[in-house]
Amino acid sequence: MLPATFKLCAGISYRHMRNMTGLRKNAMVAIHHELTRLAGPGHSNWISQVRRRSSLLGCRIEEEEQYSDEEMSYVKQGEDALQRAISILSEQDGWTIETMAANGDKVLSKTLPDIGKVFKLEVMLEQHPDTLYKELVGNMEQMGDWNPNVKQVKILQKIGQETMVTHEVSAETPGNVVGPRDFVSVRCAKRRGSTCFLAGMSTQHPKMPEQRGVVRAENGPTCIVMKPCAEDPNQTKFTWLLNIDLKGWIPKTIINKVLSKTQVDFANHLRQRMANNVSMAMAPVC
Repeated sequence: MLPATFKLCAGISYRHMRNMTGLRKNAMVAIHHELTRLAGPGHSNWISQVRRRSSLLGCRIEEEEQYSDEEMSYVKQGEDALQRAISILSEQDGWTIETMAANGDKVLSKTLPDIGKVFKLEVMLEQHPDTLYKELVGNMEQMGDWNPNVKQVKILQKIGQETMVTHEVSAETPGNVVGPRDFVSVRCAKRRGSTCFLAGMSTQHPKMPEQRGVVRAENGPTCIVMKPCAEDPNQTKFTWLLNIDLKGWIPKTIINKVLSKTQVDFANHLRQRMANNVSMAMAPVC
C-alpha cells in the first residue's frame, strides 16, 4: 500500500493534476491512513510532525473546495499579483529617483518590459506593521475619510481571509488636470512572519461594470509591504509599488508627476490618520 500511496502523492506534484482537488483529497486520506498504520504504539516524533503538516494541508484543500471557480480565479489573481510585485521589488538595480522629500520620503521609478513604468515609495513610519495593516486592510473602506485623493473604496466581494475584490474611485487632481478615475481590483492581503503585504491588480466583477462618465483605469501589479525596522521593531519600513494606466490622452510627463506626488501625499495623509487615531485613543472619556 505504501508504494501506491507515494505514487499517488507524486502524481499531485504535477501542476495539471494538482488542480484536481478530488485527487488531492484522496492523496491526503491515503497519507493519513498509512501514517496511522506505521505509527502504532510508541510512534516516532517525525511521524507526528508529518501527520500534523498533512492535516494542515488537508484543511487548506477542503477550504479551496468550498470556493467556486470564480472565487478561485480571484484568489489566484491576487496571489499572482503578490508574486509579481515581490519579484519586481526584489530587483534592486535600475531604479531612478523621482522625488526626494526633506524627511527622507522618496519615490523611485523604473521601466519594465510588458508592464511599463512602475513607481516605488519608500518611507519610515512610526507605527508597528500590525497597526498599519489593521488600518489599511481592516478599515479599507474608510480610506476616503482621510485620503483626499480617494473618493470611495467599496468591498464588492470577500473570498476567505486574504482575498477581496474592491471598487475604488479616485478624486480629480488640482485644476482637474487628471479627472476622476475608477478601478476594480482584486486584492491579496497576507502576513508572513512580521511582514505584512497588500497586493493587487485590475480585474472584472459583475457587480461593477464600467460606469458612464467615469474613465475605468487599470492597475497592477501593485503592492504595499510593511516590515519592522531593523533599528526599532515598533516602527515600519513602508514600501509601496505602484503601476497604473490612467487611460485617456495624458502626457507621460504629467502622469509621472501625478503618480509620484500621489504616493508622497499618501504617506503624509497616512501619518496624519495614525496620529489622529492615537489622539482619539488617548482622549479622556466623559
